[in-house]
Amino acid sequence: MGIVRVVPNITTDRIEESREFYTGLLGFRVAMDMEWIVTLSAPDNPTAQISFVRGPSPEAASAAVTLTVEVEDVDQVHAEAVRRGDTILYPLKDEPWGVRRFHVVDPSGVIVNVMMHIE
Repeated sequence: MGIVRVVPNITTDRIEESREFYTGLLGFRVAMDMEWIVTLSAPDNPTAQISFVRGPSPEAASAAVTLTVEVEDVDQVHAEAVRRGDTILYPLKDEPWGVRRFHVVDPSGVIVNVMMHIE
């Protein structure tokens, strides 16, 4: 299983102000803006990212997701989570915006969005 990137997800009702802070002060660029989630990336390292989530949102599936881990094969990771008996809060699903994902809870109670991009 290869990890492609890890992105912190910050839930906020001040997405616009957060976008301006990180783009204006640190030079991040907008990589994705779906209104309920905005992802910023570093201009010289596109996998260095931070996301701001306007929660709760039906598209967000869970407003408490604080970490996204993009992997090469989400089905393999999902199968391993099931085998281990990990708590899955959001089932493995293809989303209309081009990702396949599920949510799993880590031992500290952090909800992790495990995903990969799909064609």
